[in-house]
Amino acid sequence: MKSFFYFSGLIAIMALIASCTNSSAKLNEKDALAMHIDSTIKPSDDFFMYANGKWFKENPIPASEQSNGLWQMIQDTINNQVLSICKTSAAITDAPKGSDKQKIGDFYYSGMDSVQLNKNGIDDAKPYLAMIDDIKDLNGLVKVAADLRYIAGSALFSLYVSQDDRFSNKNAVMISQGGISLYDRNYYFDTDDRAIMIRKKFVEHMADMYKIAGYDEAKAKQAAESTMKIETALAKSSRKMEDTRDPLKNYTKLSFKKLTETAPNFNWALFTKNIGLEKVDSVIIGQPEFVSSLNGYLKSFSINDWKNYLKFHLFSNLSEYMDDKTYQENFNFFSKTLGGVEEPKPRWKRVVEQTNHSMGELIGQVYVKEYLPKGTKDKLLEIGNAIRDVYAERIKALDWMSPETKDKALIKLNGIVMKVGNPDKWKDMSIVQIDRGSYLKNVVSASQWRYKYMIAKYGKPVDRTEWGMQPQTYNAYYNPSNNEICVPGCNILVPGYEHVLADDALLYSIIGGSTFGHEITHGFDDQGAKYDKEGNLNNWWTKSDSVKFFTKTKLIVAQFNEYVAVDKLHINGSSTQGENIADLAGVSMGFEAFKKTKQFTNNEIIAGMKPDQRYFLAYGLGWMINTRPEALANQVKSDVHSPAKFRVNGPLSDIPEFYTAFNIKQGDAMWRADSLRVKIW
Repeated sequence: MKSFFYFSGLIAIMALIASCTNSSAKLNEKDALAMHIDSTIKPSDDFFMYANGKWFKENPIPASEQSNGLWQMIQDTINNQVLSICKTSAAITDAPKGSDKQKIGDFYYSGMDSVQLNKNGIDDAKPYLAMIDDIKDLNGLVKVAADLRYIAGSALFSLYVSQDDRFSNKNAVMISQGGISLYDRNYYFDTDDRAIMIRKKFVEHMADMYKIAGYDEAKAKQAAESTMKIETALAKSSRKMEDTRDPLKNYTKLSFKKLTETAPNFNWALFTKNIGLEKVDSVIIGQPEFVSSLNGYLKSFSINDWKNYLKFHLFSNLSEYMDDKTYQENFNFFSKTLGGVEEPKPRWKRVVEQTNHSMGELIGQVYVKEYLPKGTKDKLLEIGNAIRDVYAERIKALDWMSPETKDKALIKLNGIVMKVGNPDKWKDMSIVQIDRGSYLKNVVSASQWRYKYMIAKYGKPVDRTEWGMQPQTYNAYYNPSNNEICVPGCNILVPGYEHVLADDALLYSIIGGSTFGHEITHGFDDQGAKYDKEGNLNNWWTKSDSVKFFTKTKLIVAQFNEYVAVDKLHINGSSTQGENIADLAGVSMGFEAFKKTKQFTNNEIIAGMKPDQRYFLAYGLGWMINTRPEALANQVKSDVHSPAKFRVNGPLSDIPEFYTAFNIKQGDAMWRADSLRVKIW
C-alpha cells in the first residue's frame, strides 16, 4: 500500500499531466518540502519528525478524524470532488430511471435526508431482525447466515470466490476464519490495560446495541455476555495475524464432500445454495482448524445465543445507515474507543464516502471525464517502466541469488502487467435499484450487487482485465495471482505544486519509490516470491536462494521488532515484514532511478537542498501522517503495515545514500551498524 498526496484544484492536475518530461522547474516561493521541516529536530535523531514536524504543529488532528496529514488532505479533496458529482446528480430530479446520474443522486439524497432517517429509526432493519427471530434450528441458522451475506456482510466465517492460488486461471470458493467484531484475535486475550478496557467497553457497547434493538436491560446484558463468549471462542480458534501471511500454509483444498464431513453440524449444501453457488465440487480453506472448531461451537452454544450473535453483527454493520442514535452508539465504540476520534464526521462527508464506496464504479466514470486529464496513463507508465528497469539491473547484480533463479525472476518482472489510470471497461451496475426512499435499502442493494457479482465468477474463467480499484481511489496494489500492479490515475498527484511541475526528486520518490517500487517488490517479497510468472503458487526459487533470502528477511523482522509505536507496544516485525521489505526496496529503487535524471546528474540545488536531500525529504513527505495513540495501538495489533513514522525512519536507516545526504554518524539515533543494515534487493 502506498500513501496519498494533496493537490489544490484542477489547475494543479492539468499542469502536472500536461508535460511528459520532469523538468527542473523553479518552485513556488514556499517550497513544499522546506516549509514542513522542524528545525528544532536533527535529521539524525528522528528524520520523520524533522521532515514533517512543523506541519504537525500547525495542523492538529481534527476532532472528527483519527489522523491528519497527506492522506486526510487528499481524501478531503476527493470528497469535495465526489460531493460535486453527488450534488449535481441529486439536483437532476428528472434523470432517467436507471441512469448513472439518477442512481448517484438518489443514493446521496437518501443519505442526506436526516429527518426521514431519524423518523424511521431502526424500522428498515426490522425485517432482517424478524428473519433472525424466526430461526428454530441449525438449518434455520445456516439459511439466515447465508441471507445476511447479501445484507450486512459476513458472520461466522468469510466465504468468497477468487482466483485459485495454485491454478490462477480458475475461480475457486474460498473459506477463511472470521466472525469476530474486534479487528484482531489479540484484543480478546491481551492482558495490557488497553486491551482489558476495550473488552469491557465492547461488552457494554453490545448491550447498548441490543437495547436499541428492543431488548430490556437484563436481556441485553445476557445477550452481550453470550455474544462475547462466542466471539472469544472464534478468536481462540483463529490463527495469529503473522500466521495468516504464508499462502502455502493457508491453502488446504477439500472436496465438497470432505468439507461436509469435516463440519457436519453446518449444512453446507443449504448454505451454498442460498448464496447462489451451484454445483460446488471443492473449496479452499485457509485455516481448517477454525472450521472444525466452528463445527463444535454450533452445538456448544444455544440457538438463542447464535440468534443474538447474528443480530449484533447485523446491527453493527447497518448502524451507519439508520438514525442518529444508532449511528452514535456504533461510533462511540468503534471510532471513539478504538480509534480515539472525538466526534463524528459531518453527515455530508460520511454520505459522500459511502456513496463513493457503493456507487464507486459509476462515480469513477464521471470522475474520469470531469477530473482526470488525458495523458495520465502515459505518465504513470513512464515512471513505472523506469522503476522496472532499475529492478532488472538490481536482480542481475544480486550476490545472493543463483543464475537459475535470476532468469526466472527477470521473466516474472518483465511479465508484470501495469494497470494504470482507469479501466478500459467498467462493471455493469444496471441491475442495482436505487431510489430516494431508504438509505439503508440503497446500501443493501449495492451490497447485494457486489456479492452477486463476486459469486457469479465461480465456474467462469478469470477475467485478468478486471480492476480492484476505481480511478478516484488513492491507493495501489499488487495482485500476485495476476502478477499485476494497479495504480489508479489520481496517484500521479503531488502536494504543494499548484502552478508548476514537481521536480524529479519528488516524482521519483513518491510515485516511483513509494508506489511502483513498493508494489513491484510485493512480487518478490517473502510471500510474493512464492508465486510464479503465471501467478500460481509455485516455489520457483532454489533451496539455497530461499535460505539466503529468509536469512536477510530475519534482519528486517528483528529491526522492526525493536520499534515501540505507542505505550509499550512494539511493532510486530513478522506480520509487517512484507510491507517493510516493499518500503525498503521501493525507496531504494526510486533513488536509483532518480540518479539517472538530469536533476541528479547536474546536482541541481532547489530551495537550498541537494538532489539526494530532496529525494529523501520527499519520501518523508509521502508518509506525513500524524495518528492518535488509540489508532496507533489498533494498527499495531491488527495491521500488516507499520505506522507512518517507522515506514520512514526504518527503511531510510538501512540506506547508505541517506547517511551521506544527512551526515548520519555513529551514535546518532538514525544510525545502524553496517552488520544490522538490511539490503535485500
